[in-house]
Amino acid sequence: MPEPDPSTAQPTEPAQPARPARPERFTAPIGTRDVLSPESERRRALVQRFADAAELAGYRHLATPMFEDLGVFTRVGASTDVVTKEMYEFTDKGGRAMALRPELTASVCRAFTEHRPAVLPWKVWYSGPQFRYEKPQKGRYRQFDQVGLETLGSEDPDLDTEAIALAWRFFRGLGLRRLRLLVNSLGEAAERAAYVDALAAYLSNHLGDLSEQAATTLQRNPLRVLDSKRSEDQPIIAGAPQLSSFLGLASVTHFERVLAGLDALGIEAEVSPKLVRGLDYYRRTTFEFATEALDSSQNALGGGGRYDGLVEALGGPPTAGVGFAIGVDRTLLACDAEGVFDAPTTALDCFVVDTTGSLYGFEIAEALRRAGVATDRSWAGELTEAGLGRPRSMKAQMKAADRSGAQVAVLIGPDELEAGAATLRPLRGGPDRSETPQRQVPLDQLVAAVLAELGR
Repeated sequence: MPEPDPSTAQPTEPAQPARPARPERFTAPIGTRDVLSPESERRRALVQRFADAAELAGYRHLATPMFEDLGVFTRVGASTDVVTKEMYEFTDKGGRAMALRPELTASVCRAFTEHRPAVLPWKVWYSGPQFRYEKPQKGRYRQFDQVGLETLGSEDPDLDTEAIALAWRFFRGLGLRRLRLLVNSLGEAAERAAYVDALAAYLSNHLGDLSEQAATTLQRNPLRVLDSKRSEDQPIIAGAPQLSSFLGLASVTHFERVLAGLDALGIEAEVSPKLVRGLDYYRRTTFEFATEALDSSQNALGGGGRYDGLVEALGGPPTAGVGFAIGVDRTLLACDAEGVFDAPTTALDCFVVDTTGSLYGFEIAEALRRAGVATDRSWAGELTEAGLGRPRSMKAQMKAADRSGAQVAVLIGPDELEAGAATLRPLRGGPDRSETPQRQVPLDQLVAAVLAELGR
């Protein structure tokens, strides 16, 4: 092959360096979200309110794993949507079938069975995330937080009343007033089963009049048809057999005691024959808290009931149980609708402004924190050639102090550094404070001066 003639060769463009590929940008998974401040503080305050209420009644905190053996949750009931449609299931690296917890009652019963507490009744409260694969909507997420409590080891109907009253008091303590308490009794297991058979027969005779969705639900769980909000189902549901007709004397007596207890506590309850709850393990008492401040499609804030028999299904001894769970997201939506329970104030007490690059600012901030003063400071924007942080200007640091919401600022400049002191400058507050001029304070008196400025 002949050599190319250099005189006729076309000049070539210099190769351009390839642009680095932009990293993939990730967002939170569908049905989840990041909870930022101040909303995160609000949620934490709600959990603390619940903890305080529960612990006043002798409940102690229990934390269970966020995932369990799949079998723990299949005991909830094979006909429930939670088990058949909504659980996040996976096989771990050991080949074990596992599930992210969709609810906490089963986990509590598993813990009871595993540890066999010596003192009964066993009273525990909990908080944390659950996971269900369902269509996200306002107030409903695939990862959602709940607070709740459970009592195991007693059939006493007064424990049902205590649980209901505690939840009621918690809601009222948040400031919620547009509440309805719905209660019902599902009877013993045999009574419930007899009712389900009668209900299924009745609904089957009206199958052509039911909505397509209700007809599908009938095949899986006849009780859940009673939850339908579709207009075409309402006439059929209204004529359905009443569960109360299937209750024996023991179930009736138990329920009447619960109602009497609520009446004695001044808590108005509405008996709702169609209230069946969504899980198969409920027996006897069931209850639900609904708000009139939200649309009816999302008005349930929480609920629960008695579930005698669930511990046995998980391999434990015959054990009675009662409890409830409250949805944090829905409860906060109700608070918003009623204009109550705002996010707590999280502003700083003090902001340290240091233009010297010394360690004074660090030492002062730590001393104030040890004294219980919420304190932050400005941080370097860039490093010097020596690898140390370059202090921001006084103007930039004072802007940061103002944005922080701090009540006072502690200033350290060259003059203060030389004098072994700091300048205390009020930033905001009442009229008396706003008229107080800034002043220089010796370092050994600074913490006391800041506390006095804050009125402590």
